[in-house]
Amino acid sequence: MLTAKEIRDSFKSFFESKGHHIVPSAPMVIKDDPTLMFTNAGMNQFKDIILGNQPAKYHRVADSQKCLRVSGKHNDLEEVGHDTYHHTMFEMLGNWSFGDYFKKEAIEWAWEYLIDVLKLDPANLYATVFEGSPEEGLSRDNEASSYWEQFLPKDHIINGNKHDNFWEMGDTGPCGPCSEIHIDLRPAEERAQVSGRDLVNKDHPQVIEIWNLVFMQYNRKADGSLEPLPAKVIDTGMGFERLCMALQGKTSNYDTDVFQPMIKAIASIAGTEYGKDKQKDVAMRVIADHIRTIAFSITDGQLPSNAKAGYVIRRILRRAVRYGYTFLDQKQAFMYRLLPVLIDNMGDAYPELMAQKTLIEKVIKEEEESFLHTLETGIRLLDKTAEEAQAAGKKEISGKDAFTLYDTFGFPLDLTELILREKGMTINIEEFNTEMEQQKARARNAAAVETGDWITLKEGTSEFVGYDYTEYEASILRYRQVKQKNQTLYQIVLDYTPFYAESGGQVGDTGVLVNEFETIEVIDTKKENNLPIHIVKKMPEHPGAPMMACVDTDKRAACAANHSATHLIDAALREVLGEHIEQKGSLVTPDSLRFDFSHFQKVTDEEIRKVEQLVNARIRANIPLQEYRDLPIEEAKEMGAIALFGEKYGDKVRVIRFGSSIEFCGGTHVAATGSIGMLKIVSESSIAAGVRRIEAYTGARVEEMLNNIQDTFGELKALFNNAPDLKGAIRKYLDENAGLKKQVEDFMKEKEAALKERLLQNIQEKNGVKVIKFCAPLPAEMVKNIAFQLRGEITENLFFVAGSKENDKPMLTVMISDNLVAGGLKAGNLVKEAAKLIQGGGGGQPHFATAGGKNPDGLNAAVEKVLELAEI
Repeated sequence: MLTAKEIRDSFKSFFESKGHHIVPSAPMVIKDDPTLMFTNAGMNQFKDIILGNQPAKYHRVADSQKCLRVSGKHNDLEEVGHDTYHHTMFEMLGNWSFGDYFKKEAIEWAWEYLIDVLKLDPANLYATVFEGSPEEGLSRDNEASSYWEQFLPKDHIINGNKHDNFWEMGDTGPCGPCSEIHIDLRPAEERAQVSGRDLVNKDHPQVIEIWNLVFMQYNRKADGSLEPLPAKVIDTGMGFERLCMALQGKTSNYDTDVFQPMIKAIASIAGTEYGKDKQKDVAMRVIADHIRTIAFSITDGQLPSNAKAGYVIRRILRRAVRYGYTFLDQKQAFMYRLLPVLIDNMGDAYPELMAQKTLIEKVIKEEEESFLHTLETGIRLLDKTAEEAQAAGKKEISGKDAFTLYDTFGFPLDLTELILREKGMTINIEEFNTEMEQQKARARNAAAVETGDWITLKEGTSEFVGYDYTEYEASILRYRQVKQKNQTLYQIVLDYTPFYAESGGQVGDTGVLVNEFETIEVIDTKKENNLPIHIVKKMPEHPGAPMMACVDTDKRAACAANHSATHLIDAALREVLGEHIEQKGSLVTPDSLRFDFSHFQKVTDEEIRKVEQLVNARIRANIPLQEYRDLPIEEAKEMGAIALFGEKYGDKVRVIRFGSSIEFCGGTHVAATGSIGMLKIVSESSIAAGVRRIEAYTGARVEEMLNNIQDTFGELKALFNNAPDLKGAIRKYLDENAGLKKQVEDFMKEKEAALKERLLQNIQEKNGVKVIKFCAPLPAEMVKNIAFQLRGEITENLFFVAGSKENDKPMLTVMISDNLVAGGLKAGNLVKEAAKLIQGGGGGQPHFATAGGKNPDGLNAAVEKVLELAEI
C-alpha cells in the first residue's frame, strides 16, 4: 500500500516524465491579489499567465498546491469533520498546459497515471463530460467524450450539466468545459445492486470525484457572452486526500495516513479512543483538519485577527477549540501540542513548518487561551439570557440575543443551541437568520464592485521601468470602468510604466499621465494578477494618444527612504536580538514605516536604542545600494539573501543589498543610505503571540518630530519660569501637589466623618424603619462611602437615600439593609423609577443602587419619590 508521501512523489515523477516542470506550492495565503484572500485552487498561482498578463516560462507544469476553501462559493466549513471527504485545507495535485497540449493528452495521461501507475481498477471509474448549453450556443463536448471512449465503456461516460461540468474562474474571465473522473469505492455487493453511474454527483460518500480536467477555451465577458481564448489552457486538479483514500482502501479521508497520526494524538490527549463515540469522532476529525489549516496559514504569514483573512483563520481555530471544549472536555489549550505530529507527517514536503514551529505553537496557544476565556464569558451571558427568558415563562430566546452572542462574542450558534437544549429551550432561528442575512447584505453592499470588460486599444504586455525611471512615455494597452460605493473609477494598463504597484508592504505610486491635450491624475497603482493597474477618476479624451507617465517623485523618494530603512531595521534587530528574528509583515508609506517581526518578549528601551544607533550609523556611512536583478534564486540564497516565509518566488529574483543587509525585495530604494537622513523608532508593541511591531519615521518626518519635541520642551520650561533644572522643578511641583492632595483627602475624610455623625443624630424612624435622607452638593464617592459606613453601623432597618450634585451633575443614591431587602424592597428598582425626575437612569444591586441624570433641580423630588415608592 502506497503511503501519502509516496503518492505525492509518484504524481510529480509521472508528469516530470511527460516534460512537465515541477514547481513548488504557492503560499496558501495570497498577498497581492485583491480578488482572493486564499489560494482556493491550483490555478491561482498561474492566473496572470492564463489571463495573458505574463508569458509562460514553462508551457508544461505540475505541482502539489496547498489550498483553503472556507468562504464564497467554495464553502465547505460546516461539512468538515461531519462527512468523510470535505476539508478546509487540502492539497491539490495538478498538471498544466499553457498553449501546448490540450484534451487528448490530458485525458490519456490521466488514464495512464491512474491505471498503469497507481493500478486503480478501471471498472470502478466514471468520466463526466459537458452536455452542452443551447442558450449559450455550446454543444456537447464530443471531443472529450471520444477520447474517453478509448478507455471506458460508453455507460461509464456521463453527461454533466453546466453547474458540474463547465468551469469558470469568476463572473468574467477564462472558462471552459471540464471532465471529472469519479471513483466508486463501495463493496462489490453494493456495486452489483446499484450502478455507480447512478450515484455520480449525488453526494454519495463512496462515489466521489477525484480528478477534474478543465479545458479552458473561452473568455467570459461582462455581458455574459463567450469568446474563444487565443491560447487554450489545460488545468487539472486532483484531490490528494481523496486519492489517498482510494489507494489505501479506506472509506474516509480521515482513515488514511494523512490524518490518522493526528487523530491518534488528539485521542491520546483527550484520553479517549477514535471510533467509539460519534460526537467525539467528529470533534477529532474537525481538530485534525483545522490544525493543518491554522499552522500553514501562520507559516504563510497570516496571523489570526479580526479582519479579512485573519478573521477566517481565527474562526477556524475557534471552531476547533469549541469542538475540543464541548465534546473532548478540553478546558485548557491543547492544540498547540499537536504541532510536532503535523511536522512529522508533512514536514518533509513542507519544511517551512519546522522553520516556523516556535511561532506557530505560541500563536495557537495564545489564541486558544483567549477563546476559552471567551467561551466561559459567553456561557455566563447565555445562562443569564436563558434565566430571564424562563422567568418570563418562555422556552425560547430571541434570535437577536443569539446573534449578539455570535457576532459580538464569537460564540458559535451550534454551541448556543446545545446549551439551550440541555435547559429544554430553543432559539428563534428565523430571527437569527434574519439578523445574519442583514449583516451579510451590509457586507455585500460595502464590498460590491461592478467591473466592466477590458477594452483593448493595442496588444502587448506591461513592463515596469520604475527602478530606472520616474517618467516614461507610455501608451494605454487597455482600460475598464469600475463602480463601487457610488463612485466611478477607471483602471488603466500601460505598455511601459514607472509607477510602482502596491505590493510587498509598499504603497502604490501616485502621479499624472500627461500629454499636449490634458493631464490625468493617477490616484493609486495596484497589482492584480501581477498586472500594474493605474487608477484614475476620468479617462483621457484621447486614450489612443501616447502620454508621459510621471510619478510623484517626492512621495516616491519618501517611500524609498522608508523601505530601505526597514531593511536596515531588520538587519539591526538580528544583531541586537538574535538570528531568530523573522519579518512578519511591513507597511511602507511616504509618512512612516511599520515593521512586524517574530520575537517572544518586549523589546527593551535599551535594545530599541541599540537598534536605532546601528541603523543611524549605517545611514551616516552612506552605504551605496547594490541591486541584483534577475538573479537565479540559488545564487541569491548562496549570497545569504533573506526571503520571507509565505512569499512566492520565481526562478529568478531581485536582491537588495546595503552592506550586511541582503534581502529578496521588489520595492523601490534609495541609491545610498545617506538619503534616508535619520531614523527614529516611535513605538514598539505586541500585535500577536510572538509577533512585535516597530513603527518609525525617517528624514523630514524625524526633523518635524524633533522640532515638535523641542517646542514642547520650550513651553514646559516657560511654565516653570525657565528653571535651569527643569526635571528638578517638575519633581518639586509633583511633590508639592501630592502633599496638597493628601491635605485635601484628609480634609474630605474629616468632612465625611462629620457629616456621617450629623446624619446619625438626625435619623427619622418611620414604621420601625430608620430613614436617613439628605440633598447636598457632594462628590458621589463621598456619598457612597458614607452609605456603606452607615450600613456597617446600622445592620437592620436602615433606609438611606441621598441626592448629591458634583459639577452640576445630579446623582441619586439608595442603600437598604438586608432585612428590608428580604422584605421585598429593591434599591435598583427604586432608583430606576425615581431617576426620571432628574432626567436620568440607573440601577444596581437590591441593597445598593445609584442613578445619574441631567436635571439637578429635580433632586429633592427624586429623593421623596424614592420614599414614596418604598411606602415609607
